[in-house]
Amino acid sequence: MANTPQAKKRIRRNAKRAEINGARVSRIRTFVKAVENACAAGDKGLAVEALQKMQPEIARGVARGVIHKNTASRKFSRLTKRVAQLG
Repeated sequence: MANTPQAKKRIRRNAKRAEINGARVSRIRTFVKAVENACAAGDKGLAVEALQKMQPEIARGVARGVIHKNTASRKFSRLTKRVAQLG
């Protein structure tokens, strides 16, 4: 258990940050899921719109440090490719 005031504060801060970061990751997943659902439905217009909304969310996640930049790049690439393949 933490003994120093600094360690106690660190525990409190880490708990708050974990909650905030969890919410950020969840929000990113929601936007990614919207693109995947639009692709599964075969609706190109909706997929393009969802993709445009998803990209800044993922970029924000990278800037905040909740996801790795290569992970973001991979998601961009794969989802863009899927949207482009829609008829």
